[in-house]
Amino acid sequence: MIMQRKLKYLFAGIILLTLVVSGKALFAQSASDFRFNEILVNNESNYTDEYGQHSSWIEIVNTSYSKVNIGGCFLTDDQSNPTKYWIPNDSPETQIAPREFVLFFADNKPSRGIFHLNFTITEGTTLYLYDANGKSLIDEIKIPAGQKADVSYTRVSPDGTDWSFTDHTTPRSNNDHTRKASSGEKFVKHDPYGAGMVVIAMLVVFLVLAILFAVYRIVGSFFQAKPKAKPQGAEATAKTAETQPLSGEINAAIAMALYLYQSEQHDYENTVLTIKKVSKAYSPWSSKIYTLRKNPRI
Repeated sequence: MIMQRKLKYLFAGIILLTLVVSGKALFAQSASDFRFNEILVNNESNYTDEYGQHSSWIEIVNTSYSKVNIGGCFLTDDQSNPTKYWIPNDSPETQIAPREFVLFFADNKPSRGIFHLNFTITEGTTLYLYDANGKSLIDEIKIPAGQKADVSYTRVSPDGTDWSFTDHTTPRSNNDHTRKASSGEKFVKHDPYGAGMVVIAMLVVFLVLAILFAVYRIVGSFFQAKPKAKPQGAEATAKTAETQPLSGEINAAIAMALYLYQSEQHDYENTVLTIKKVSKAYSPWSSKIYTLRKNPRI
């Protein structure tokens, strides 16, 4: 029973871990990972749409590391009307890859496509991005004054909160193109001799081996052969027989049976062979007197 309980706990832990990982993945794929990333109000000679028009545009980034569908969400410049522009959710173009970007043109011409909004933007406009329920606010940004031609208002980092103006616009691209140290370079900086990496690798290996040992031991103990319990009736009979002494009749019968068994072991022969010892000192083999028949006296 103890092994069964341990095995149940083990399976329950595995299932719980799977549910936690799956829930985390589902949570990571929610629309709450979208953020406003770059806004260009005065577009004179900058990025053009598919119709060749220089329209104001709004860039949104998927900050998660999984694909997320922005379809079904709402964009608006009026907080009292959160469902002003509904983003269609039946297009593969609304599936935004991890850490990728989507561009919307604020030209008040929604008939041109799903990425053309039904409003325009100016200085002082506040943009809102709502979830598919039209109530949960995902992100908002107020466009500051002082907008210049072909100068965008950008988020410095997709995961940060700082904004700045730049004349180096980056539609559908990361705003920060400066060279950053790679993970390997950062690791070498903190561990130039690799001792930490060796220790971490050994700890990981030993931890995995310990987990495997524990799992195999629990499973093996569960499947080992278990002794069968004796029937309660037979056990009670045996205990009763041990506690009660034997009667005199039983002892006499046992003694008689043993006597008869030992006395009947002798074989009965039909012929009796008698050996007579020779009293002569010489060898009887050459004497002929023993070959003559003795005649009876009359």
